[in-house]
Amino acid sequence: MRIQIDNADKTFFPEAGYSKGDLADYYRRIAPTMLPHLEDRPLTLHRFPDGIDGVNFIQKSVADHYPDWIERVTVDKEDGRITHALANDADALVWLVDQAAIAFHVWLSRHDRPHHPDRLIFDLDPADDDFALVVDAARAVRERLAALDLSAFVMTTGSSGLHVVVPLDRSADFDAVRDFAERVAERLADARPDDFTTAHRKAKRGGRLYLDIRRNAYAQTGIAPYSVRAKPGAPIATPLAWDELGDAKLGPRRFHIGNIFRRLAQRDCPWADIDRHRQSLARAADRLERA
Repeated sequence: MRIQIDNADKTFFPEAGYSKGDLADYYRRIAPTMLPHLEDRPLTLHRFPDGIDGVNFIQKSVADHYPDWIERVTVDKEDGRITHALANDADALVWLVDQAAIAFHVWLSRHDRPHHPDRLIFDLDPADDDFALVVDAARAVRERLAALDLSAFVMTTGSSGLHVVVPLDRSADFDAVRDFAERVAERLADARPDDFTTAHRKAKRGGRLYLDIRRNAYAQTGIAPYSVRAKPGAPIATPLAWDELGDAKLGPRRFHIGNIFRRLAQRDCPWADIDRHRQSLARAADRLERA
């Protein structure tokens, strides 16, 4: 079906001049590339009814007015149960944009095995605009993971940093995945204490890059690949090839809805085969313990 966008002319990104209709057109067009990264994952929406300069809110649960054809899943939460929307097709994705969803955040697990993630995320969060340090950190994480015989992928966040993502085979639960990620991050921080930290509180980071592994937990989310961010210029969380980290023009907001399709016309999505690299943490955890 063709989803009708209400108030399509409403400006959502004033600086760039992009409207709600432009946003919907982007998601409709990117859907074939984006949907594999959304499929069967409970969604958390960041909604901006009047654009990025207006009131905004986070929505996890399905509202009463959602049409029946929007897929949903009910999962456990700390004090009961909650029903999340799924975006398994382009119509669902665009309909959620019509509800003023700009950014899509997804679980690291799929709903059929919610306690067993198929993604591990290192969120590289700089203290300032030192993107060169972010790139350095991403390479350091990749090198440490490669020494443990793990493949990793990298993505701009569309905000300030990079995500390094490890595809998993779902043999480990969240506790095991988080423990592994924490130990890797701590060893990196110990090796370079002037550059990296695992301190949760900003006051304790001392201007260092934060190796954030807190997303690796049940019901936590990460920004979805190809999601727009609610930032000036409509930047996009964009999967990269590792060699692109050497591009002097690269930054966390390098790609946006005005140039992303030119990029994809020139090269295939670097994450197109990410699920073919799903791997177990068991041997890597053993190697890490012995190292």
